[in-house]
Amino acid sequence: MVSPVRSLWQAMSAQRRLLTLAALLGAIASLSAVALLGTSGWLISTAAEMPPVLTLTVAAVMVRFLALSRAIFRYGERLVGHDAAFRGLTGLRVTVYTNLERLAPTGLAAFGRGDLLTRLVADVDAALDLPLRVILPWVQAVLVAGVTVAFLGWLLPVSGIVIGVLAVFALAVTPWIVAMTARAAEARMAPAKAELSAAVVRALDATPEITAFGAAAAVTGRIHHLDDGLTRLSARESFALGLGGGIGIVVQGAAVTAALVLAVPAVIDGRIGPVWLAVVALLPLALFDILAGLPASALAYQRLRGSAVRIQEIEMTPSLVVEPTAPVALPHAFTGLELVDMSARWTADAAAIEGISVAVPPGARVAIVGPSGSGKSTLAAVLMGFLPYAGSVRLSGVEVRDADGDALRQQVGMLSQLAHIFDTSIADNVRLGNPQASDDDVSMALAQAQLGEWISSLPHGMDTTVGSFGVAVSGGERQRIALARLLLARREIVILDEPTEHLDGPTADALAATMSTALQDATVLLITHRLIGLEGVDRIVELQAGRIVAQGSHDELLAAGGWYAQQWGLESERADMSLLLPSLPIGRGVPRT
Repeated sequence: MVSPVRSLWQAMSAQRRLLTLAALLGAIASLSAVALLGTSGWLISTAAEMPPVLTLTVAAVMVRFLALSRAIFRYGERLVGHDAAFRGLTGLRVTVYTNLERLAPTGLAAFGRGDLLTRLVADVDAALDLPLRVILPWVQAVLVAGVTVAFLGWLLPVSGIVIGVLAVFALAVTPWIVAMTARAAEARMAPAKAELSAAVVRALDATPEITAFGAAAAVTGRIHHLDDGLTRLSARESFALGLGGGIGIVVQGAAVTAALVLAVPAVIDGRIGPVWLAVVALLPLALFDILAGLPASALAYQRLRGSAVRIQEIEMTPSLVVEPTAPVALPHAFTGLELVDMSARWTADAAAIEGISVAVPPGARVAIVGPSGSGKSTLAAVLMGFLPYAGSVRLSGVEVRDADGDALRQQVGMLSQLAHIFDTSIADNVRLGNPQASDDDVSMALAQAQLGEWISSLPHGMDTTVGSFGVAVSGGERQRIALARLLLARREIVILDEPTEHLDGPTADALAATMSTALQDATVLLITHRLIGLEGVDRIVELQAGRIVAQGSHDELLAAGGWYAQQWGLESERADMSLLLPSLPIGRGVPRT
């Protein structure tokens, strides 16, 4: 298996030419900085001997040239390097999102919302450090160290050997010490950030419940604890970075001192000219100033490893459904849905539904009923192509497992009990059903969902923002917005998975009537445990413990008795009581004691 960091590097492979150019520009800029200091030392030393001015002309021009080239090439390195890195980051983010889309929606249950947010944003952004803070600094450092040591070796061989050894120490040993010091902290940094983010997101989502039950102190205490842990990890990282900086200063001082100790006797012996003494002393100073950034690169690499592992976990997580390599095209017209001895399971445990055989002809309205946990939502997941199955499920004559998932969902639409409403305008939420739809089309869909009058009463109409999860609208309005989105999509077959759940009785009745009118031309598969309003459907299928125990019309199931008849009786009594209660003289004429 490819290592996580190598996997990130491969994801940025399309930008390697630009990164190579950036490394070359950066190396030239660093060499210019080293050469500038060495040339300046030679110029000052030579000028002290008061030679003819023409002797200094070339060196003076070189100082100006090197000063300019250092800035120009550094600017070019930053421009090209960041452009390549951000292009690679864009490709990586698309890859990660594609992997998340492959897992959606059932496979995402393995990750929390805050955790997913951290992986998609913070962990992917951390990959920017790979080219900019790891690869480019190391490549430049090796090239500059090699050229500088080679020049010192030509000028004074023993000095080149000593500086070369110290350069290897600064290139390899110092970053290794820093990495080992902070390795444990850096490995825990990305998961700790994800855990803190997940805790904050959960707390924000559940703020009303937390406040209602007086759990605010416990929740904030948990967040403070996680934040303190992250602070301790950051302190460990800072200690390692400070240690690396201290070692770098010591090595730099040792290099300059060693260069002087070796160069002074060479000047006295006449092996090198006196003007080269400053060059031999200043070149190591400039070189190790560049190498001083490598401990930060080592820390960036350790931090990057933690994020790379988390990104690779998304890639390695298997999808519950495998797309066919040669998908079969679906007919344009819906000709019916047929399930024959179909079984499905979420895990390796017992099947959630088993032995399901149902036929749904075009234009039919079929209700799937049963108590909670009977397998109704599992059936919806299978029909949407979100869950693998055994047996046969044929849509318009094509086996669902052999069809392309996107093409399948172009024919099958679903309205769930928790339809997601985005923090944007009503129009944008509805237009998700058909991104090319005009404003008139959106208005028509909203009117079909019986939201026209409500929209007209809003100051900004369709452009009104509904807030995160539709917090600014009621539950019934939220479901009607989702219904308008489904109507705009114009799917051949529509699955309604508990669409009136969590709504009060009158609101649920009104929404059910709206859906019945708006979807009268579609094939409807209604999944519900609410039996009021099922008198007019074509067929009712009753599930118990994942199996079909009865099916037929409303009257036939009432006559057969069992769960359906009992549940119908209970719901009818509750409905009658809700109508009777307002007329009762409760609280009137009661004698006081």
